[in-house]
Amino acid sequence: MADGPTDRANCDLLLTSLLSRSPSAQMKVEIDSFSGYRIYPSKGRVFVRGDNKIFRFATSKNESLFLQRKNPRKIAWTQVYRRMHKKGITEEVAKKRSRRTVKHQRGIVGADLAAIAARRNQTAAIRAQQRTAAIQKAKAEKKAKEEKKEKTKPAHKPVSTAPRVSKQQMKGGKGGR
Repeated sequence: MADGPTDRANCDLLLTSLLSRSPSAQMKVEIDSFSGYRIYPSKGRVFVRGDNKIFRFATSKNESLFLQRKNPRKIAWTQVYRRMHKKGITEEVAKKRSRRTVKHQRGIVGADLAAIAARRNQTAAIRAQQRTAAIQKAKAEKKAKEEKKEKTKPAHKPVSTAPRVSKQQMKGGKGGR
């Protein structure tokens, strides 16, 4: 049997046409359990844990890091890290539009919206006049309260000159050591 270049080319052509036609001839590509990289057939290693969970690794580096219990989310070159930190996304992603905040006027406890609007429209002179009136009213109330207090207060009690004695001393506790 001759192994000429044309025979080899024909064989390769026949093989590629057969592979492209049959859907079952697709390559089974595994995913690395640590890094998330693709593992092509006849590549990589399989690790089976005691609980029969299967882990596949593309390289010994990935396997070593997995066995050291390293977290792939903290290792910058893994797919998990890149996905978490939104790296390498080249597709057109519409930027999220932030909604403009709309200001609403609401009443405050003790003042409705109409009262707030009226206060806002007042001039500075009117405000000052109201303030002085409120201060005078408060002073008058305070003065009236003081006068009322003085009327109800009895005259001062005479101050005794006897030495002060606590309740404990009156009971005669501990004999005044």
